[in-house]
Amino acid sequence: MKVLPKVAVAASLATTLVVSGCAGAGSIGGSSDGTTITVAIVSNSQMTDAISLAPAFEADNPGINLKFVSLSENEARAKITASVATGGGEFDVVMISNFETPQWAANGWLDNLSEYADATPGYDEDDFIPTLKESLSYDGSMYAVPFYGESSFLMYRKDLMAAAGIAMPAEPTWEQVADAAAKLDDPDGGVSGICLRGKPGWGEVLAPLDTVINAFGGRWFDENWNAQLDSPQVEAAVQFYVDTVREHGQAGAATSGFSECATQLSQGNTAMWYDATSAVSVLEDPTASKVVGNIGYAKAPSEVKGDNGWLYSWALGIPTTSEHPDDAWKFVSWMTSKEYLKKVGNELGWERVPPGSRLSTYDIPEYKEAAAAFGPLTLESIEGADPKNPTVDPVPYTGVQFLTIPEFQDLGTRVSQQVSAAVAGRVSVHDALAQAQQYAEVVGKTYQEGQR
Repeated sequence: MKVLPKVAVAASLATTLVVSGCAGAGSIGGSSDGTTITVAIVSNSQMTDAISLAPAFEADNPGINLKFVSLSENEARAKITASVATGGGEFDVVMISNFETPQWAANGWLDNLSEYADATPGYDEDDFIPTLKESLSYDGSMYAVPFYGESSFLMYRKDLMAAAGIAMPAEPTWEQVADAAAKLDDPDGGVSGICLRGKPGWGEVLAPLDTVINAFGGRWFDENWNAQLDSPQVEAAVQFYVDTVREHGQAGAATSGFSECATQLSQGNTAMWYDATSAVSVLEDPTASKVVGNIGYAKAPSEVKGDNGWLYSWALGIPTTSEHPDDAWKFVSWMTSKEYLKKVGNELGWERVPPGSRLSTYDIPEYKEAAAAFGPLTLESIEGADPKNPTVDPVPYTGVQFLTIPEFQDLGTRVSQQVSAAVAGRVSVHDALAQAQQYAEVVGKTYQEGQR
C-alpha cells in the first residue's frame, strides 16, 4: 500500500470551501420536543425514499426527532465538507462517500462506527460487500456505513438495439459503444445515441470520464507524482468522450449530470447511458420510468484496460462534533439495516431497494426476482472494483473515479470545469487539458516535496 505524505487538510478545505447556512434550505422535519438529530442528506431518489419512511423510525424511537437537510450532490459535498472540516457542528449525521471517509477518520473528524455496530445485536457489519466495507474503513474500523453502494455499467435500450440490428456485447469496448451511439442517434425522433455527464464537478463529469481515462491507459499522476493530464493517453480518452457526447449525445450535455441522464433514459429520450449501477432504482421503477423491461446492462466498457467499473458509496457517518452520537447511531443503524432494505421492498417496491450495500440483499427471493436483469452484474462489478490498481501503469494514489487525496475536491472541480467547457465547445480538448495539467502540477509538487 502506498503511503501518502501528511497533508493539513483542514486549512486547505477552509480556503477552498465557503460555509453557508443550511437553515431552511431543503430542511425537512424537526421538533422542539425531545432530541433533534439533524441529518445532512443527498437529494437522490433512494434518499427521498428514506425521508418518506423516516416517520416509522420516529414512531419506534419516541423522543428522537429527525431534521433532514436535503441537498444536491455538489452542494452536499461542499456544505458537509466545510462543516465537518471546520468543526461547525451543524449536523449529527452526514451523508459522505468512500472518498471522504478514510481521510476524515485519519483526521479524527468521525466517530468509530464499528464500535457501535459491534454493540448492536443483529446489525452484522460483516454482511457489507467486502470491497465497500474496506473503502469505508480506516485502521481496521468502519467510520461510515453504506446506505447504498455502486459501481458503473452501460445501460441501453434493448428494443432500439434490436430494431437497428445491433448486438451489444456483455463486455463492450468504448469503440463499440461509440459505433452503436452513432447508429442509434435519431435527432428527428427525439432520441440521442447516448447520454454522458458533462456537468462540472469532481463527482459529476469526472466520475464517468475518469473510468474512460483509465480504460485508454491514462492516469492523473505517474508513480513519482508527475502530472500526466497532457499525456497522449489522457488526451485521446478525453477527446473520445467529448466527441462522442457532442456528436451523438443529449442536448445540453455540458449541464447534464446523473439526474439529467436518468431522466433522459427513463423517459425514452436516449438510447444508452454509461453511469452508476444505482440508476436502476429509477429505470426499473414503473411509477417513474417509461422503459421498464426494455433496458439491457453491460459491464463498464474497456479499451486497452478492462474492469473499469468504479466503486462508490453514499454512506452515513457521525461527526465527532455531534452532541447526540448515541441517538444519531440509532438512526444510522436503522437506515443501513437489513430490516430497512426489506421495508423499502415491501412498502415501495423491490426495484427501489438501495442496491449494492449488503450481501444478504442478493439472497432475498423478491429482490432476486425484481433485480434479475441487473442485480448479478451490479454485485459482480462492485466486488470486482479495484481502487488500489485503477490504471494500466503504476500510480501513487487509490481510487477509480477519483483520487483519494484531500486536494482532489478542488483539483477535480477545476479540471472538471475545463472538461465541461470542452463539452460545451468553448475550448478545445487540447487547451482544456493544458490548463488542467497546470493545476495538477501544483498538487503533484506538494507530494514530491513531502517525499524528500
